[in-house]
Amino acid sequence: MSKNILVLSGSPRKGGNSDLLCDEFARGAAEAGNTVEKVFFREKKIGYCTACYYCRDHAGVCAIKDDMSKILEQMHGADCIVLASPVYFYSIDAQMKTVIDRTLAQWTKLKDKEFYYIMTCADEDKAAMDVTLECFRGFAVCLGGSREKGVVYGTGTYEAGSVKTKKAMQEAYEMGKGV
Repeated sequence: MSKNILVLSGSPRKGGNSDLLCDEFARGAAEAGNTVEKVFFREKKIGYCTACYYCRDHAGVCAIKDDMSKILEQMHGADCIVLASPVYFYSIDAQMKTVIDRTLAQWTKLKDKEFYYIMTCADEDKAAMDVTLECFRGFAVCLGGSREKGVVYGTGTYEAGSVKTKKAMQEAYEMGKGV
């Protein structure tokens, strides 16, 4: 059965390591017959949540008029959501955090999603990604019926493109193919 997959790339670098892993995941998923959309946050205008709670009083419509409303639509339409971020100071990057925070407008309506997580870091030790993974999991657990389906650890990746020589490239492709 074909699924709608939304890949959310938090990489601040076009062609950065986590972004390249997103592309491999998407390639595998598309080859398996799924519909895949990728959102590269750097190309979008996404403001910070101001906790004004306009959304609470306006049926989930955010007071901030930017690209986040389209991203929320895409999230609603997705069966699977891929969250990808480089590790910044043992956590997710600002771009990913901003998007997660902006789901406040409709988080109670984002239900029954399968989640895949992609992370990259310069450190060779997967433990350096523990907090980043918990950030992803913390978000997903807030969404009713969410299910974690897989994690890609792109360790030992610092320079843009260095992930190309790592086993994480094949893992991302295979994970996408197995959706």
